[in-house]
Amino acid sequence: MLDADTRRQIAETLSRFVAEELIPAEPIVAEEGAVPRRLIDAMAEFGLFGMALPEEWGGLGLTMEEEVEILFILCRASLSFRSVLGINNGVGSFGILKFGTEEQKRRHLHHLASGERIAAFCLTEPDFGSDAGAVRTRARRDGDSYVLDGTKRFITNAPHAGVFTVIARTDPESTDHRGLSAFLVERGTPGLSVGPIDRKLGLAGSHTADVILDGCRVPADAMLGREGDGFKIAMSALERGRIGIAASAVGMAQRLIDEALAYAMERRTFGKPIAEHQLVQAMLADSEAEAFAARAMVIEAARRHDAGLPCGKEASCSKLFATEMVGRVADRALQIFGGAGYMRDYPIEQLYRDVRVLRIYEGTSQIQQLIVAKHMIRDGASPLRRR
Repeated sequence: MLDADTRRQIAETLSRFVAEELIPAEPIVAEEGAVPRRLIDAMAEFGLFGMALPEEWGGLGLTMEEEVEILFILCRASLSFRSVLGINNGVGSFGILKFGTEEQKRRHLHHLASGERIAAFCLTEPDFGSDAGAVRTRARRDGDSYVLDGTKRFITNAPHAGVFTVIARTDPESTDHRGLSAFLVERGTPGLSVGPIDRKLGLAGSHTADVILDGCRVPADAMLGREGDGFKIAMSALERGRIGIAASAVGMAQRLIDEALAYAMERRTFGKPIAEHQLVQAMLADSEAEAFAARAMVIEAARRHDAGLPCGKEASCSKLFATEMVGRVADRALQIFGGAGYMRDYPIEQLYRDVRVLRIYEGTSQIQQLIVAKHMIRDGASPLRRR
């Protein structure tokens, strides 16, 4: 854990970087559909690609609480910036960290922590999203190799990734998640190809695409963990990932509130700033209160994670509340801007579209509701809870 002075210095330096470099670059990202290379290099230099990885593998070794503090600041800028480095700090690296062999760790983790290599995680397919047991991509053992066939969809960073963690079915008789395994497939492997970049509602600088595996042969030692570990590996970083997405929502909510407040204090109607109109004040106050609540939830979930306490319910509660919250805040912010907020002359229009995906990432809001309810039912059935 970092000492207080170091945390403060990092926060101050990152805040300046976000304000002076990232936010001014948002129109460029929106127009060109990509994050400028110089900013990717700057984020890598800052250590953001490896903030969650241990120092022994070239990362910053931040705790979950320290990581969410970084995300609160970073995600005041377009969420496209976070998307570029998010997989490297989550499912793209933690499966290797927890289940990889020493050779797999040496081969990949330093490159991921430095940002030299981008990771992609390939689970979703054309016919399924939340139901991992429906995976159709096959991995057939053939001597000292596995041959992979299938298509993965909406894969973040696929056009730029150097290593793909692919979840495939190794047990052809299985009909659920117990027959799944994970493989590390490097870019350039024959039989692996990437489709055209998807055209999306928002996040212009975050690129997703199909990943096609057509007779893609990988050595047996490309398997991550053991046969049947695929679902466990896919879920291994999910709690941390959900807390991270919730923190991203909090950071963007603060940006939206700041933009709406500044505009409300400047824009005048009926002879006074609209910030003095009570109905505008109500929208500002509701947004501030909800963002404050979400921040507190995220910090509490992060602290539980760092303490090694069960936090599945808390992670899902945070992700559910924070991502739904930022959608409401974005809607109010655009309403405060009025017609101006609907125009691309102001950042609200782009940010409004960007935040919508947060309710889908790392499990939809409906999946989070199911998870929270299952925890409640399980805990409610315990003798201690019934007292």
